[in-house]
Amino acid sequence: MLTDSAPRQRRNAARAAGLLAACGVLSLVAVASIAVGAKQIPLEQVWHGLFHYTGTDTDVVVRDLRLPRTLLGLLAGAGLGLAGAVMQALTRNPLADPGLLGINAGASAAVVSAIGFLGITSLTGYVWFAFAGAAAVSVLVYALGGSRRATPARLALAGTAASAALYGYVQAVELLNTAALDRMRFWTVGSLATATAPVVGQVLPFIGAGIVLALALARPLNAVALGDDTARALGTDLNRTRAVAMVAITLLCGAATAACGPIVFVGLLVPHLVRALTGPDLRWLLPYAAVLSPVLLLGADVLGRVVARPAELQVGIVTTLLGGPLFLHLVRRRRVAQL
Repeated sequence: MLTDSAPRQRRNAARAAGLLAACGVLSLVAVASIAVGAKQIPLEQVWHGLFHYTGTDTDVVVRDLRLPRTLLGLLAGAGLGLAGAVMQALTRNPLADPGLLGINAGASAAVVSAIGFLGITSLTGYVWFAFAGAAAVSVLVYALGGSRRATPARLALAGTAASAALYGYVQAVELLNTAALDRMRFWTVGSLATATAPVVGQVLPFIGAGIVLALALARPLNAVALGDDTARALGTDLNRTRAVAMVAITLLCGAATAACGPIVFVGLLVPHLVRALTGPDLRWLLPYAAVLSPVLLLGADVLGRVVARPAELQVGIVTTLLGGPLFLHLVRRRRVAQL
């Protein structure tokens, strides 16, 4: 028994050290997100804007523009990464992403409806519609997937069908309404540029609650990964686990998508990379995904601001340009990491 426990303790110590190192990297990237941008600002002025605010132009850029943008990137990155990891565990599919269950499509349909039919054009106005649309479609997909008899395959099929129908609706509204097309064209790219303190405050409770639920699901989802029969034998309530997982995914992905637009590859790529480091144990995979996903999102945002100075590339474009080739490289090099 001592022989078995010693290697386990060493692995856990190494994972804990790695998680602390990842937190350090995240702190550096967050500082870079505040300090680096299309406009060059010396570090002492960045410090002044954060802690000695006097209302100068530089202070406004640092505290009122870059700080909310960084905070939203932290929240959205953690939300997308955890949503992707939970979804991959729920569906037992390492290639699942937050769009698989129709959440992105539900948010997009709600936003285009708010813009096209209600005339709402501000982010703080349609962020609630996006979240409501994501939540409504999650409930619909869960019902179509069989509710208490839902299985991973049924949920995936129901989400795919709902996404196809809703994206058809989005395209129809955009063709008939040029105002909706113009606003949706920017929102669907995926951006942190429109972040404000009110938007951060709106999504914080939902993503915070989603993080708590997702981390609490680590043990039951570990049992689900062994198969339904084994999970039941271990005392796992499959119906409750899947229902709570759907709620967590909706809170995390719905809030992040509502605030930033549908940003791709973060929820797909980061859990896949983390799984290669930690293995399939969600007790470690989920915290790693919550830390490293904001690293990717904020890093891509900083890169987009630097490479196109004095303009900038939106973060959704950068994650696509970086994530697509990197994921193809990983798939070509070795088998997709198993759950």
